[in-house]
Amino acid sequence: MPTLLVNKLPSMSMSSVTMSPLLLTSLLTFFKIQSSLKMLLCMNVASSSERWKKQVQGKAEEVIFDHLHSAAFRNNPLGNTILGPRENIQKISEKDLFRYISTHYTGRRTVVSAAGAVKHKEFLNQVCWKFNRLDRRPTTVTYFVDKYPAIFTGSEVRVVNNDLPIAHLAIAFKGSGWADPNSIPVMVLQSLLGSWNKNVGVGNYSGSELAHRVSTDDLAESIMAFNTNYRDTGLFGIYSTAMPDCLPSLSLAIMQELRRMAHQISEAEVMRARNQLKSVLLLRIDGTSAVAENNGRQMLKHGRIVPFLELFARIDAVDAATIKETAKEFIINKDVAIAAMGPIHQLPDYNRFRSQTCMQ
Repeated sequence: MPTLLVNKLPSMSMSSVTMSPLLLTSLLTFFKIQSSLKMLLCMNVASSSERWKKQVQGKAEEVIFDHLHSAAFRNNPLGNTILGPRENIQKISEKDLFRYISTHYTGRRTVVSAAGAVKHKEFLNQVCWKFNRLDRRPTTVTYFVDKYPAIFTGSEVRVVNNDLPIAHLAIAFKGSGWADPNSIPVMVLQSLLGSWNKNVGVGNYSGSELAHRVSTDDLAESIMAFNTNYRDTGLFGIYSTAMPDCLPSLSLAIMQELRRMAHQISEAEVMRARNQLKSVLLLRIDGTSAVAENNGRQMLKHGRIVPFLELFARIDAVDAATIKETAKEFIINKDVAIAAMGPIHQLPDYNRFRSQTCMQ
């Protein structure tokens, strides 16, 4: 049986229950499978069409992070593209899909999370009835991680496409896993680097030094620090969009700011980043759906719900010295993964990026 988690909030009149119909009933008919495969094939082979170019441009962030994982985790499942090659798509059968579901969507790896005006006994009965057919094999995340350990590789993926109006660039380092003690300092580090978008227009008043510089010098259209955690590894870095002729100066600014984290961070900057991070975390649980999703995710990651008092105490324990040590461990003299797409002819070569991870 899956893990059952109920968070009662009596003041709320609605309940939010996270369930997947895919697990409850066999809805994978032949026609639905064929329809989905045709859609994937069209997306895979129509890259030269105007329609696909518009789709790529609209989902450029998804595409660039797909390439980034390919560069960062070569020859590993984390590095596989989301769509997959055409030949693999054509071979997918109903049997393959059911085998995947039975292997990965097991009772030991499932959490049913509810929040709101939930009647515990009724909810428990519903879960026992609807989820009693889940596979009971004892496969866990640890099993798959041990079978396919993720190894970070310093490399790059460049996709030149002059039809795109702006260049997309992601620079990443190996990050921390879910249970890594460094996961909290890296979260604060992400908050320090911040995000900025030209269309919002708050660059000169942003607490982020990188955002201030990018805005003042007009180096980019947008920047966004990111931090993705997996079971045994992660990706940490900056995603940006810019005009082609800005790429050399933007790349230099990003690498200089990343390097600055290891030796010139003030306590005032870290305090602002801590407060901003706590605000973001609280905003993520606005409503019963968000609470149920957050609780379920934490149960899958940590096996428990981490109280906000505990989480905030760990965040408040991060000071400037902690940030400097974290930056030295994750950035300085470390391999870097690069993904770039669009009109990127002026983007510096990989060795330039790697050399700028060294303390100067």
